[in-house]
Amino acid sequence: MKNKKDTYSDKREGVVIRNTGSAYIVKTEDGTDVPCRIKGNFRIKGIRTTNPVATGDRVVVSKAADDADYITEILPRKNYIIRRASNLSKESHILASNLDLAALVISLREPSTPTTFIDRFLATAEAYSVPACLVINKCDMWDEDDWELAKALETLYTQIGYKVFFTSATADLGIAMLLEFLKGKVTLFAGNSGVGKSSLINALIPGADLKTGKISDIHHTGTHTTTFSEMLPLPEGGALIDIPGVRGFGTIDFEPTEVSHYFPEIFRKSAECRYGNCKHTGEPGCAVVPAVENHEISQSRYASYLSILEELEDGDKYRKPF
Repeated sequence: MKNKKDTYSDKREGVVIRNTGSAYIVKTEDGTDVPCRIKGNFRIKGIRTTNPVATGDRVVVSKAADDADYITEILPRKNYIIRRASNLSKESHILASNLDLAALVISLREPSTPTTFIDRFLATAEAYSVPACLVINKCDMWDEDDWELAKALETLYTQIGYKVFFTSATADLGIAMLLEFLKGKVTLFAGNSGVGKSSLINALIPGADLKTGKISDIHHTGTHTTTFSEMLPLPEGGALIDIPGVRGFGTIDFEPTEVSHYFPEIFRKSAECRYGNCKHTGEPGCAVVPAVENHEISQSRYASYLSILEELEDGDKYRKPF
């Protein structure tokens, strides 16, 4: 016997502004915040994800016979960013959708953010056609060596084409410049736990009042203070999508022959390679490896590129938590 088909009424369109994993809040076109659920079998065709609905999604909300509101349809996405759900998983986790920008917040110490993590985030943004920028936070804590490292990172990433900001939420440094850049954009705000992301959002959005956490004295890493993703409106237009801090950034659904496309400086140099399918690992006539040796391409960026290739080639045997 077939189950009765669900019947819905009072259909409205809106944007998902909060996602706890089991419940959602949708801001409808009339400005109302509607608590919603989804049916257990609600899935997006062609995408294996742990979260079929993401913050930033435009959706259709309908009222069911039990008078509860359900998300019954996801409207076409402009774009989205995903990462591997966990180190051992073949499924992806959608971080956010319909983005104008992806901002990665990092810190140089307490905790330090590995360049491999930075490069994997930026490569994923490139893969999903989302412009990205880098926010190096806690600049009030830097000593002379830290400033030297920060300037080196700024030079590296701006030469590639990424905008880089130095900020401090506690000392109100760089906040106005960052806010001006974010104005009018829907921005994914991501970063490792402990980099000061919540404090930075509190500085950018007066009244946000996000919880902030202390740094572990033992591991020098942050505690998770954001447990769900949420869209927060910026004072002068646009919004930030705040997501829980991530300790690793596993790529997914990359083809080995396409990885170089997601490293702009490697992709540009690859036009000079003898063969179009060059993997840039020592093939005859490769232009990329000599460029690395001549410091035209950063060794750290090339190492990040190789780490992704290694992960793809080793498959399930290789799940290093970058």
